Amino acid sequence: MSVRQSSNTARARGLTHALPAEVSLQDALSAVADPVRRSILRELAAVPEWTKACGTFDLPVTKATRSHHFAVLRAAGLIEQRDEGPRRLNRLRRPEFDAAFPGLLDLVLSHPGR
Repeated sequence: MSVRQSSNTARARGLTHALPAEVSLQDALSAVADPVRRSILRELAAVPEWTKACGTFDLPVTKATRSHHFAVLRAAGLIEQRDEGPRRLNRLRRPEFDAAFPGLLDLVLSHPGR
């Protein structure tokens, strides 16, 4: 699988982003199967790109678990992250993911709740 690595800051080193076209269907389905990750995706879909920082999500999990969920979403090609100062901003990679898995994200986002 090809990945793009961000190295703008020391903190971002090791931050990799999978290309949605190279993600397996199983990995995509596993990523969207978790209710916390679906919540993250819904929140990102509701705001402009690069405006939602990781710490601003209302999630019922610890900081370490939150980081794990973001890593799973990056590995599945669903989100992209970048650091701006002390904040890590997020963007939903909807066009790229939709091209690889047509209709899947629409289905996930259309079901409210956890």
